[in-house]
Amino acid sequence: MQIGYKLASEAFGPQELIRQAVRAEQAGFDFVEMSDHYHPWLEVQGHSCFTWSALAAIAAKTSTLGLATGVTCPSVRYHPAIIAQAAATMALISDGRFTLGVGAGERLNEHVVGQGFPSVRGRHERLREALEIIRLLWQGGYQSYEGRHLQLEDARVWDLPETPPVIAVAASGRSSAATAAELGDGLFATEPKSSIVAHYREAGGQGPRYAEVPLAWAPDEEQAVQAAKETSRWAVTGWKVMSELPNPVNFDAATVWVEDQHIRRQFSVGPDPEAHLAKARAYVEAGYDHIVLQNAGPDPDGFLDFCAGGFLDRVRQLG
Repeated sequence: MQIGYKLASEAFGPQELIRQAVRAEQAGFDFVEMSDHYHPWLEVQGHSCFTWSALAAIAAKTSTLGLATGVTCPSVRYHPAIIAQAAATMALISDGRFTLGVGAGERLNEHVVGQGFPSVRGRHERLREALEIIRLLWQGGYQSYEGRHLQLEDARVWDLPETPPVIAVAASGRSSAATAAELGDGLFATEPKSSIVAHYREAGGQGPRYAEVPLAWAPDEEQAVQAAKETSRWAVTGWKVMSELPNPVNFDAATVWVEDQHIRRQFSVGPDPEAHLAKARAYVEAGYDHIVLQNAGPDPDGFLDFCAGGFLDRVRQLG
């Protein structure tokens, strides 16, 4: 069992994210996972730095902390050749501490390059091709690829680690879990569904299984609920909304209906460790072994102190 801390690139500037990562290592976290966005979910969040630059700085300022993208879309805003190069460089400068988390993407981030946003089927086809290209480039030498959606012409990644980074593929059902087993080294999910892990294992997947646990720590429940409602209410909309809306203003409009009760259903809230343990336990029992604590509370330092004060040890005991 490994425990990760989610760095919310939409909610904090790059200097603050780097500071939080250093504190997470000191608090005893095994790794940090950082979202790779072009836009924040909501206007009020107010940030969205370039994830790869921040991760490189974190690698330089830490020594044992694992690093992961959670997750990058390697097929629209980026070409997979660029992600293959970036991930290889991250693996080298972090001395093998980097995991490449990938997924099919959200319109919020991918539409900005002006190529439109593919259908669900098209996104998954592109993700498969992107993974094939990344694997090809990590073999070394000059490589070319001619896919239905993506092409590669005489490309070579010159600086390669001896051992390629782990690729964790985001999945939500049978098809995407099979892709994770076939072309990835691990699984990434956001729901405590044992069926996703079962599909992954049925398809031959044997790697690490990452999952994000939504919680909001604060000295009292009401403060936690209001903080999560202000900055993280987008999370209650569900994937069919989250993947399709193009801008923060659209998420603002789409979440005006969110009430306190919806936040309490989505997040464990407040100072009680038992509530947060119950939320994490659902993911452990579903079969995930890399548990990422995603705090939507108002005080990251208070949360990190809470974790260092014994909560992380209790989460590890769940596994």
